[in-house]
Amino acid sequence: MRSIACGLIFALAAILSGCGYHVAGKADLLPKDIKVIAIPAFGNVSTRYKLAERLPGDLTREFIARTRYQVVADPNQADAVLYGSVINLFSGATVYDPQTNRASGAQIIVVLQLTLQDRHTGKVLFSRPNMDFRERYEISVDPKVYFDESDAALARLSRDVARSVVSAVVENF
Repeated sequence: MRSIACGLIFALAAILSGCGYHVAGKADLLPKDIKVIAIPAFGNVSTRYKLAERLPGDLTREFIARTRYQVVADPNQADAVLYGSVINLFSGATVYDPQTNRASGAQIIVVLQLTLQDRHTGKVLFSRPNMDFRERYEISVDPKVYFDESDAALARLSRDVARSVVSAVVENF
């Protein structure tokens, strides 16, 4: 009986003390007066255009799905504006087939410049001048069944970037 009482007291003490632990992804550290975020077209100084075209749409979908914010394209209708630019995008072979000496795996690396700015005060709420992301993909070594996987890899990369950026913005990580 005494051991049961001690166990209950210990359990109650643990519950009441709390440890401050919380699940990541639930914080929202942006100012409360930010309700509408504009995501205009991204700039692009790389030689490939598809990722810069995809990112605003994927970021919009991610913000709408995971946050309380309304998203618009026009900065004049927003409380904050997320400016972005593809600074560098390159891909290269990472794995070679030993029999054919052809590339069988590749990786895309993108470097982004991102800034979320309060439109009314001009204050920078989030800034990452060199945020980099990577996506690997396979390359068929048989020319008869070759399929260009790079576009699908760019689509996956864009969705991954959107998830990471939204998490970083709302959690100020």
